[in-house]
Amino acid sequence: MRVSCLQENLAKGLSIVGRAVAARSTLPVLGNILLEAKNNELRLAATNLEIGVNCWIGAKVEDEGAITVPARLLGEFVNSLPPERIDMELAVRTQTLHLRCARYDANMKGLDASDFPIIPTAGTGDEMDEQVEVLEGTRIELETSGLRKMIDQVSFAASTDESRPTLTGVEVSFHPERLTMAATDGYRLSVRSAHLDRPFVQEPITVLVPARSLGELGRIIADADTSKPVQVIVTQARNQILFQVWGKEGRGAFHRVELASQLIDARFPDYRAIIPKTHTTRTVVDTASLLKAVRVAQLFARDNANIVRVAVSPGNGGKQEGQIRLTATSAEMGDSVNELDAMVEGTDLEIAFDARFLIDVLSQIDQAQVVLETTQSTRPGTIRPLGMGEDEFLHVVMPMHPPR
Repeated sequence: MRVSCLQENLAKGLSIVGRAVAARSTLPVLGNILLEAKNNELRLAATNLEIGVNCWIGAKVEDEGAITVPARLLGEFVNSLPPERIDMELAVRTQTLHLRCARYDANMKGLDASDFPIIPTAGTGDEMDEQVEVLEGTRIELETSGLRKMIDQVSFAASTDESRPTLTGVEVSFHPERLTMAATDGYRLSVRSAHLDRPFVQEPITVLVPARSLGELGRIIADADTSKPVQVIVTQARNQILFQVWGKEGRGAFHRVELASQLIDARFPDYRAIIPKTHTTRTVVDTASLLKAVRVAQLFARDNANIVRVAVSPGNGGKQEGQIRLTATSAEMGDSVNELDAMVEGTDLEIAFDARFLIDVLSQIDQAQVVLETTQSTRPGTIRPLGMGEDEFLHVVMPMHPPR
């Protein structure tokens, strides 16, 4: 193998696939990154057997070939190099990769590429290599920038507790004209829906995707070409899903990335049953102002289980003008009271929330105003952006201990 590429492009590709490298594994090859030079592209690949990532970058290939090298060493070395051309040559007999960039030279001991697990690919029509497996299944196209926002608004609500694997996933439902994502950790629920411009499925398909996989997809999309859709392949028979993302042109870019993930084989809870159907108080408030007030309150709430008490009261004289008062108390540090003007319909109410949960959801809302719907101090509250479709984004958060 003899191949050359730009340092910026290789560094970008390594940063993408490096997050899929197995942190701890009994298989040494899973701590490596696969480098495969072919068709004037350099494919980088990494997997922990749950997530697999392929990334293709532009390269000049003189001799085709493949090798796996230690991920951490390769990433740190490439990031330390100047932004110039990197020449790589493989000594097949010793499985040693020689790298040269400017006046820097290095030799890295690798492992045979044939020992590396096969990562499924969406395929481009010219796959003849036995090391490539084209994934077959239902193909769906999704708008790139909109998909990233959906992921951001849902995945943060998934659980990180591995003892409850079902809740570490995001339920993704593909309907003929609608895409819906939902995630919950048992204390909050985030649901996001979007209309599809044209139907891609005949019958609804619902899968449970690990939140970590979607999080990685969101990071990849941040550097994608938004004019090209994300290709999705769902294979329920093999319990896998694959996303194909196209990159931008220029230095420090990738050609395309494919992320393949195992699905969670479990039944997601019926979250629709916990969404409040009615409310007694509806409060409309400026999103940025509320977010800032909650962040200030959290400074005092940190020593008291992050409890922030939210008191909502309508204005006098039957008008809708009212206010929200946020109170946080720390026995050792002191207390904080923040007041905001709001449009309030309904009755007075005081309810306690976890400040971190409020910050998480408010940080994902772009609209200028947000709606808080409540019923009782012991019942969940509903948060939604004002101005979006009625059912496009919905967040339900459980209250903390009832106000005393």
